[in-house]
Amino acid sequence: MKSFNRAFILFLVCMIRYSLVNAQSTPMIQTSASNPLQNNRIKIDSIDKKLIALLGERERVVKEIGIYKAKNNIPALQADRFKQVLEKTVEAGKQEGLSATFITELMNAIHKESLRIEEEIKAQKQ
Repeated sequence: MKSFNRAFILFLVCMIRYSLVNAQSTPMIQTSASNPLQNNRIKIDSIDKKLIALLGERERVVKEIGIYKAKNNIPALQADRFKQVLEKTVEAGKQEGLSATFITELMNAIHKESLRIEEEIKAQKQ
């Protein structure tokens, strides 16, 4: 589990940094140099697309975990594990200038979806 903790935190940090770096290096559609709003919207659209792809990748890993838990009769909800994840991601978020409230809400939403996926897998196994 420790290696999964570390991998998850590394994933989140990489996701944020990757998105920021790629947003800055993404070629932009030719727009007026006097329209920074449009240029920044293009960057945000690119980042959003990458965030969704990374979340999809994360949930595919959750499916693997869900299969393992279903086979081994392990409950989907692991409160202590989620507490650890939340603490680490709040700290990583602070380093990126993100509020604890935002990171907590984000991780709660991600966790809720992960639990939904794991419960769905468990129901299929019965």
